Amino acid sequence: MVSEFDVLIVGSGLAGQSLALRLAPYRRVALVTKATLEHSASAWAQGGIAAVLESPDSISDHIRDTQIAGAGLCDEAATRFVVENAPRNIDWLIAQGVAFDRDASAKSGFHLTREGGHSHRRIIHVVDATGSAVQQTLTAKVRAHPNIRIFERHVAIDLILGAKSGHPERGCLGAYILATESDSVETFAAPVTVLATGGAGKVYLYTSNPDSSSGDGIAMAWRAGCRIANMEFIQFHPTCLFHPRAKSFLITEAMRGEGGLLRLPDGTRFMPRHDERAELAPRDVVARAIDFEMKRGGHDCVFLDLTHKPAAFLIEHFPTIYARCQGLGIDITREPIPVVPAAHYLCGGVVTDLAARTDVDGLYAVGENACTGLHGANRLASNSLLECLVFSEAAAEHILQTPPQRVPQLPEWDASRVTDADEQIVISHNWDELRRFMWDYVGIVRTTKRLQRARHRIRMLTREIQEYYSNFRVSADLIELRNLVLTGDLIVQCALRRHESRGLHYSRDYPDTAAEVRSTILTPRQRHSRSDSV
Repeated sequence: MVSEFDVLIVGSGLAGQSLALRLAPYRRVALVTKATLEHSASAWAQGGIAAVLESPDSISDHIRDTQIAGAGLCDEAATRFVVENAPRNIDWLIAQGVAFDRDASAKSGFHLTREGGHSHRRIIHVVDATGSAVQQTLTAKVRAHPNIRIFERHVAIDLILGAKSGHPERGCLGAYILATESDSVETFAAPVTVLATGGAGKVYLYTSNPDSSSGDGIAMAWRAGCRIANMEFIQFHPTCLFHPRAKSFLITEAMRGEGGLLRLPDGTRFMPRHDERAELAPRDVVARAIDFEMKRGGHDCVFLDLTHKPAAFLIEHFPTIYARCQGLGIDITREPIPVVPAAHYLCGGVVTDLAARTDVDGLYAVGENACTGLHGANRLASNSLLECLVFSEAAAEHILQTPPQRVPQLPEWDASRVTDADEQIVISHNWDELRRFMWDYVGIVRTTKRLQRARHRIRMLTREIQEYYSNFRVSADLIELRNLVLTGDLIVQCALRRHESRGLHYSRDYPDTAAEVRSTILTPRQRHSRSDSV
């Protein structure tokens, strides 16, 4: 079956939904998502959105804080572009109906909080569930818009390129999508395709990300000929709830911003020994400190202590965390919260310009799967949702500059030479092996030997998975595994090329930071650029 649209958006987090809403008055939009519209990393974001909304904060201060956190690797133009466009995008969310927390005594009229790495209170939020509140507001509008067709439980397999489809047209012409409920592969034709698939936390054994974060957009873009950059910079959130029944539950950084203290099991506070900013140091510093203390002392976790704060304050400002912990038998008003680091955010991804364009004509990337240059070697807290908003706006403006075009007839998915899989256990075994050795060898602290071991294992897995993919019908698990092993390989390749420690990449073999500041950019052998015919 072939479906035609003006714009195909793959991914339904904040980047995908905000872009769909901005395009819908003028274009026929297909919004494809692996689960439901409500299921995304954006919806799990607790802290808020960074923006300069009142003095004495300033644009220059926000830029400086972002660059400091990014360890000198932030692109200056991209950083300024995002920070300067932040207030207008907050206004856009407010106009959509997002009910940010108010504070009548504040100059802005909103309650602003502060997080690690920020020099001012500039985080606008909805208690401790900002992502959920934003997503619910936009989802209602997306579902109601007549120009947006929603395809839930649809998994993108690969992009359709002109040359590979036997057409003279350049660039991306759509994608092949697996409808998981009918187990059929559908052809989505569109002159504009946008990757908004999120990150790749699922490549690690422990992650704060939802199960859908499997690097799909990055893998598809690489196979299509796009450059990929800075994949070595994986942000490990320092504080995920450590409990056997608390899978992937994040303890927001705002808790440290409001006075939370990190302690060892015996109650000793340790962050002042690692950084003069203590608990308000950037995430990479805090995550490495926790990792060091856990390994040094043989601890399963450390503890985030807010028991010195009034109980009413904690319940009012962190109701989601309070309720979740309470349900697990942890009273955060009386006892500290057990926490561990977990893979949280990918700072690298598909290389884009300030209009969110990739190297391939007709293909854009927004959100976590893109590398815009904003985050550098480490993302400043609460800049991620902001990046989604600013670049969805930029992409929409660029897309709307060109009148809608028709896509020529595309070939349908060919499954004539494959059969049903004989053993699904192969997928689950390879999946488990990949995530475990990525955690062990490509985690918070790395060595060249560990990275080389990971690369060797990845090569073996890649051969097995490719053989499986070539001979059996695709499934959602197989698609994700294929993308995860490629994403893992890109992470390792980038890490091996960086002979220094910078930001989120820490190597015992290269513990110093080099004087030269450079991004790690990988280029596919078969590259289809905007200036080349495909």
